[in-house]
This record gives sequence, structure tokens and C-alpha cells, in this order.
Amino acid sequence: MPENAPEYLAAGPRVGIRHFTYADGTEFTARTRESKDLHQPWLFPPGSADAYAAYAGRLIQDPTKAGFLVCELPHSPKGVGGAPISGAIAGFININNIVEGGFLSGALGYGAFAHAAGRGLMGEGLGLVVRYAFGKMGLHRLEINVQPGNAASIALARRCGFRLEGFSPDFIYMDGAWRDHERWAITAEMTRSR
Repeated sequence: MPENAPEYLAAGPRVGIRHFTYADGTEFTARTRESKDLHQPWLFPPGSADAYAAYAGRLIQDPTKAGFLVCELPHSPKGVGGAPISGAIAGFININNIVEGGFLSGALGYGAFAHAAGRGLMGEGLGLVVRYAFGKMGLHRLEINVQPGNAASIALARRCGFRLEGFSPDFIYMDGAWRDHERWAITAEMTRSR
């Protein structure tokens, strides 16, 4: 992590989570471009400086959204092949549509970057975000909506304790069409019982 980078909101053995900053744009967009084959057709994160600035601005300024970068901890053990781990951005997790009052809920969206895929970093990061959301943010329920063919995203939701609650046909318009999604959710009570 660069000198003067924001502090982590929470950290595990291998990753920490922190909020997005405008200064993360160069690394984030480079990782997005490197990860295009991994992301599409499921996910379309910003790949240019202007798109990142608009995206990060919404996450930073909109109180119904909270964005988290999952970053490899610089002091982690060596990575695959013995290469040192640098504190690089491994992925991102956003809580959208945050509703207060009687709901205290939000909808999660997430993506790993190609260099971090399959290493368990996003599972650790998602666990940190869930604990942060149910703790510091005071939320009660988090929901993940994922296309049925996105096996990696479904596996991550399942590993992190989310339960399948249903199926929503024609749920989200993306990549030129209305896409079906499975609904996965977790509540604060579910995490306490685990």
C-alpha cells in the first residue's frame, strides 16, 4: 500500500478492506483491463480514468452506497510462486441500495481481479465486509443477486454463509438484456449463530 494510503477498516490474515479513493483509479482501471476475460459477461467495472472517477464518486458521496477495496496485506506470506505480496488491490465489494429504518439492509456486488482469483482473498474480504456492515454500519441484512451461470460468484456467496432465497426472472438490465438472478442473503442473526 502506498505511503499515505487510507487505513484499513478491518483486516484478516491476508487482506484488509478500505474505502475507495480517487487516487486508486490508476491501479483499479489497470486491474479491470487485465481482468476483462474473468469479469465478462457478469461484470463491467470501470476501465478508464473518467469512468472510475464517476464510479468512485458515487460510492464516496452517495449515502445509499458503500464501496470497499479488498487489498492484499503487505506483510502477508509470499504469494503463489514465492513472489512477495505488495498490498495490491485484489478486488472490490460494494453495498448498494442501503435502506435504513425497519429494513437496515443493502445489496452486495463484488468482483475479484484476475491476479487474485482463486486464492481465497475475496472470501476473506467478503467476510470482513459482512462483519463491518453488521457491526459499524448497523445493518441487519445483506443480499447478493447473481446470474445463475456465474458459478464462481455463487460459490463465494455459499462459502460465506449466504442462503439461497429465490429466483428473480428478468431482474437486472445488463450487457444489453434483462438478466435472471438468484437471490442469496445473510442476516446478522445468521452470522452470530455460526
